[in-house]
Amino acid sequence: MRRVLPYGFWPSPLEPERMASLLRITDVQWDRSGRVLIWREERSGRGVLVAREGEGPPRDLTEIESVRARIGYGGGDFIAGDGLVIYVGEDGRLYRLPLAHGLPYPITPPFGNAASPTLSPDGRWVLYVHSDGETDLLALVDAEGRRWPQKVAEGADFYMQPAWHPTRPLIAWVEWDHPNMPWDGARLCLARLEGDPPRPSSPEVIAGDATTPVFQPAFSPDGRFLSYILTDGEWDALVVMDLETGARRILVEGTTLAPPAWVQGLRVYGWSPRGDRLFYRRNENAIASLEVVDLEGRITRLDLHPYTWFEQLAVAPDREALAMIASSPVLPPRVVTWEDGRFRIHRFASAERIPPEALSFPQPIQWRAPDGTAVHGLYYPPASPEVRGVGLPPALISIHGGPTSQRVMSYNADAQFFATRGFAYLEVNYRGSTGYGRSYRDALKGKWGLLDVEDAVGGARALAEQGLADPQRQVIIGGSAGGYTVLNALIRHPGFFRAGVCLFGVTNLFTLAAETHKFEAHYLDSLVGPLPEAAERYREWSPIFHADRIRDPVAIFQGEEDRVVPPSQAEAIVEVMRRRGVPHFYRLYPGEGHGWRRAETIARFYREVLEFLRQHVLFA
Repeated sequence: MRRVLPYGFWPSPLEPERMASLLRITDVQWDRSGRVLIWREERSGRGVLVAREGEGPPRDLTEIESVRARIGYGGGDFIAGDGLVIYVGEDGRLYRLPLAHGLPYPITPPFGNAASPTLSPDGRWVLYVHSDGETDLLALVDAEGRRWPQKVAEGADFYMQPAWHPTRPLIAWVEWDHPNMPWDGARLCLARLEGDPPRPSSPEVIAGDATTPVFQPAFSPDGRFLSYILTDGEWDALVVMDLETGARRILVEGTTLAPPAWVQGLRVYGWSPRGDRLFYRRNENAIASLEVVDLEGRITRLDLHPYTWFEQLAVAPDREALAMIASSPVLPPRVVTWEDGRFRIHRFASAERIPPEALSFPQPIQWRAPDGTAVHGLYYPPASPEVRGVGLPPALISIHGGPTSQRVMSYNADAQFFATRGFAYLEVNYRGSTGYGRSYRDALKGKWGLLDVEDAVGGARALAEQGLADPQRQVIIGGSAGGYTVLNALIRHPGFFRAGVCLFGVTNLFTLAAETHKFEAHYLDSLVGPLPEAAERYREWSPIFHADRIRDPVAIFQGEEDRVVPPSQAEAIVEVMRRRGVPHFYRLYPGEGHGWRRAETIARFYREVLEFLRQHVLFA
């Protein structure tokens, strides 16, 4: 029989130090032989490449070096070739690293930042994205670094996902311009290469435009087709184009395939080695399905059990073996391969000492917004095999960042940390989130600060009305854009939430528009409106100008080296809290940016959040 303890005070196996030990695995690829699996993991802020050949043990490829691409939010950190890896170092340069023996050495000069390297079929050239923070372009360098890099494509504001044709001198890439984000509209370009070093001639736009996004171009292994994901309407479509005739065929449609391209190097599908079918991820109701479609459009769903989400799908070049980063709400991320209907685990992100039945499994819930729209969320009930509570639990209402993002049925360490202590936890996929159609995602345009707050409050009310949480002990928590929603909710609905927890949240839209990095320099044009025309709305929805309305306790956490939301954003609102005597807690973490990477920071953060909740929610 389970003993009774107050909610929020349950003994949890997820101590702050255990949370800090969870690895972040960001990518997995095959080498060109199909025998070596290579993945990148983060260890207390350092990016490490790990390789496993056949049945052999995993081994680190990088020791003192850190692998990290820094264009925008990162991603596109490495490419595996034939007996080598090309990766991006902390200094922004491309490095060549042999898989067998030898130390890495740079092949590009120390200028700007690189991302998304991709090797030519003969292994002689590396095509990659380059940025100096102001100008982005596609560049080319020889794979041994003997020549100076050359420009391949320029003139667009942004580039991503360059791809080589397997046998012909063709390349493809995605580009887009301000004020768009890549999910608003982008162009798929195709160009023929000539000369030595190869230079593009007669590039042409073959798909996408300012209002039609395109994602992940890939050539079929036999060279007949170019595939891509197009969002022309409400849902995504997987398209293949015959390179000889130009004929196009939609193989999959009416669902969510492409994630918002916040980072470089994302992959959600891949060609089979024979070029006769494609494996891909379908996202419906925040749950992933693994499917395969042939060139006639016949779809087969593959068994993904026990996983409910996966990322960075990679198909082996020599056989139908898939590699991915897979998880479920009760299984932390793993590097796995799928072959002949069976999964094999190559790397665990944690020791997995906690049995799945001791963790919380979320349930999708919906509620109605004031305009009648169905809003989506994932509800994690309190979970413990040893104790139970009496009455209704306190709840954390979690607001994801972006705001163009989505919380899905993957492992959510934050949710488990709190749920195993007796908190209910709601992930709000508010209007503006991806995964529920383009109209749902675009609903937030011009209404950021309004609809996200409505849906956060609506989610909290839904928990109370359904008897899932104590309406008097609900806390709103979020980071970045989610932190912006936290502060606006405390301003617009004082007394509704018992407290707020804001991580590197936006407080001043004016200064954010002026100070943020290039990738998001015009993001506010669509979310709020262009300046100076929308200045009144910027003032209306900037928390700093209404901070005197906050009366509920608030904890604010900030990275000292945050380039996306600079510390000045947090410090301005903290000063208002101090002046007005509002209960608050402020922590500035040295050496951290837009999110925590160091183990000591992660452990300290969870300890400090718990102390804040005990003081202002559980004991109040």
